[in-house]
Amino acid sequence: MLLITLAGCASKPVAVNFGDLEVVGSMELDYAQQFGVDYLADGCSLVTINESGRFLIVPEGQEPPHGIDSDITVLRQPIENIYLAATSAMCLFDALDGLGHISMSGTRADGWYIENARDAMERGDIAYAGKYSAPDYEMLIAQNCGLAIQSTMIYHKPEVQEKLETLGISVLVERSSYEPHPLGRTEWIKLYGLLCEKEKLAESLFHEQTAYLAGLSSQSTGKTVAFFYISSSGGVVARKSGDYAVKMIELAGGEYVFADIGNQSSATGSVNFEMERFYLEAKDADIIIYNSSIDGEVHTLDELLAKSHLLADFKAVQSGDVWCTSKNLFQETTEFGLMISDMNRMFSDDLGGLTELNYYYKLR
Repeated sequence: MLLITLAGCASKPVAVNFGDLEVVGSMELDYAQQFGVDYLADGCSLVTINESGRFLIVPEGQEPPHGIDSDITVLRQPIENIYLAATSAMCLFDALDGLGHISMSGTRADGWYIENARDAMERGDIAYAGKYSAPDYEMLIAQNCGLAIQSTMIYHKPEVQEKLETLGISVLVERSSYEPHPLGRTEWIKLYGLLCEKEKLAESLFHEQTAYLAGLSSQSTGKTVAFFYISSSGGVVARKSGDYAVKMIELAGGEYVFADIGNQSSATGSVNFEMERFYLEAKDADIIIYNSSIDGEVHTLDELLAKSHLLADFKAVQSGDVWCTSKNLFQETTEFGLMISDMNRMFSDDLGGLTELNYYYKLR
């Protein structure tokens, strides 16, 4: 019987025999800690996802080995007709030119910032099959769905996962949002590259992002940064300490203005502020980055000040160092390295007069 445990982020191949099976290597992972992949001598790959399960990827035309543990889910390639309910994974499939593996989405067309995903849904290549908590089971069966990729939100609806599995639909719960390093999230492209049989492309795309970090100085720029948006009720929503967006600011050489905020044991990355407290803690920030992912884009300082007149007193507003995100960061995990590089240029004043970067633009 195959008894294989999580290999974590081991970077060196291991040679261990399990009966008549042999593990001949492991996927090299630089940052990701929430999954691991062991390569078996027969060409199969064993994926282990923390707190989610184990999946045996079997090449096309090959049978899985005999006697594998009953808790291992077998996925036969080509893996097609995927129901993708985990929105953070769509950009990874898109970067791999792998949207053809997805036939159903848990997000409607107008919910995608990813142009190719939106276009595919508008053409009918990808159908809306209900949100993660209420999938259209009849559609999934009619589309011959064999794999549902869910976020950890599915744990709040265990009956849905049970129903899917009862119907013969395997459920892979992706945990990229639990990665402590931003590029750990990006590195999940290697897992989807394995599923789509595009491992070399996935490796290349990932190294493009790590190269951006390699070119940055490890020294702080000395710039303090406020990253937030203002809710419809007039409150301020920022990211908690240790969140991936905060880590990106730190990797870029910035200093997040809010120290030790938020419940670190909670999966929620957001913290709500009363405007008065926000004013006291962020008024002297050198740079403001307004998060448009939820609230929508603003283009001028006047539009920002319309959200709260108190922002007029902020140092960054008075100096004109106010930037806005141009895309939904949560749906663009493939390019976190480039985003961090953009921030570094912003913090280092290495702009050469530019008012628009790849993922941020300056409010006029």
